[in-house]
Order: sequence, then structure tokens, then C-alpha cells
Amino acid sequence: MTQPLTGKIALVAGATRGAGRQIAVQLGAAGATVYATGRSTRERRSEMDRPETIEETAELVTAAGGTGIAVPVDHLDPDQVRRLIERIDAEQGRLDVLVNDIWGADPLITWERPVWEQPLDAGFRMLRLAVDTHIITSHFALPLMIRDPGGLVVEIGDGTREYNDRTYRLSVFYDLAKMSVNRLAFTQAHELAPHRCTAVALTPGWLRSEAMLEHFGVTEANWRDGAAKDPHFVMSETPAFVGRAVAALAADPDRARWNGQSVDSGGLAQVYGFTDLDGTRPHWSRYHDEVVATGGRADDTGYR
Repeated sequence: MTQPLTGKIALVAGATRGAGRQIAVQLGAAGATVYATGRSTRERRSEMDRPETIEETAELVTAAGGTGIAVPVDHLDPDQVRRLIERIDAEQGRLDVLVNDIWGADPLITWERPVWEQPLDAGFRMLRLAVDTHIITSHFALPLMIRDPGGLVVEIGDGTREYNDRTYRLSVFYDLAKMSVNRLAFTQAHELAPHRCTAVALTPGWLRSEAMLEHFGVTEANWRDGAAKDPHFVMSETPAFVGRAVAALAADPDRARWNGQSVDSGGLAQVYGFTDLDGTRPHWSRYHDEVVATGGRADDTGYR
């Protein structure tokens, strides 16, 4: 197996579960050394109160062919983030890929209630987790990255900039959080370009995360049974798909062509040729526009 990222150093901030975990794993499969950070460890859980840990993620990275290093970090704490980057500098002397995937705000979401009925404390906590964490991490990490040309920042969100511009995301706080992540990639792209580094906003499609599988009462082995609850679940994708999208971007010597853009995993699969774990290329955004938005019957034929 080719490992185009051998010798590259990556930081996946928010690598405990879901997209972040598989982004770390797929970077490892491509040969990278990956620092996997988050708040959930074998000794302590975050407010998400889920069983996945950063230690497990690091072990999966190593098993995939890379080198996984788990570091407990609360990315809202500038001192913890500063110490993390100092450690990467001391141990590696460089940083080639930064993935800002920090979230951890699912328990704080209040759907389909107007702003005057939203709980303010929970809403502002969501924004801090979704936006402040990304800014704090970039603040400390990018001075290390720009020492060498070719660095890549990937801001992981929910929905491309085009989609979020025209779509009400069912909560003022969630809407603002996901729009902000796209904008962060755009602004960092302008700031990084003179240093020959690249920033991209990337969204998965309908992600079969650990929590989503639990919500539908299925496992990865029988995930299609989830269509009984929502027929459009047939177009969902594993977290490995967006992980392979990040790995493809990181391995592309012409990655600067994406600078400042907002892209999705399905679209990048059409460019780079990677597949999901089942060998298909689910294109959720096209399916959503052509089937879901038009009231069409759930059918993934022609969209994988």
C-alpha cells in the first residue's frame, strides 16, 4: 500500500469519535504521524458523556499504518493548546496538516425554536465549542505550520458554504456555528496564501457516526436497516469517507487549487477517486438537491 504522507505530521483537533477519529485514521493509513486530541480519555469523559476515547483513536491510527499519539486537550484552554503545539514542535519540529474538527456540542442543541425561545447559556456554550476552539487552535498552530511551505488547514463543518447560505439550519446558534466554520477557512486561506499554505472548509454528507448509528438502532454491519426510520438514510456514508477526503487533499501537491473553497466529501471523491469502505462514492449533496429537496423517493441508484 502506498503511503504518500510518510514523514508528514498532522494534528487532528477533536479526534475522539466520528469524523475526527476517521480523519486521523485515514491520515495514518497514508503514513502520517497524527496527534489526536480531545477531552474524552480512558480516565475521564467530556460533557458528551460517550465511551469513545482519544487513546482508542491513536491506537487505530497506528494499526492503520501511521503513528498515533493521543494528547488530552481542552481546546477552549489557550494554555493547553499552547503546550500541545510546543510539544509537537519539540518532538517533530514541523506541522504539515491541521484539522480543526472540534465540536462536542450535540447535547446543547435546541432544534426548531426561534431565537427568543433558545436557552442562551447553552447556545453561547455551543458557539464557544464550535468557533472559539478552532480560532484558539489555529492561533497557536499556524506559526509552526508556516515555517514550511505546503501546509494544509482543514476546517470540518456541516454543510458547504453554498448550502448553508441558502438553508435555515433549524437553530440560530447551530446555523451561526456552521456558517462560521466555513468563513474561518475562507479567512485563513487569505492569511496563509503568502506562506504557500492552504485552508479548506470540508463537510461530510450524512455521517454514520457512532452516535448516529445508535440513534437509528443499527450497527455498521446492518446500517441499511436504518432506512426504516428515515428512507434517505440509504445515502449515508461512513466517517472514513471524509477521512479519505482529507488524506487526498493532504497528498495532493496541487492542493493550493482548493484554497479558500468549501467542498464536500462526495465532490472530492469525484476528483480524487477515493471510495467509502464499501467501494462506493456517495454524493450526498447532489442527492439532497435532486431527491430530498424535490420530494423524491429515497433511492441511492446513480448517487454512489
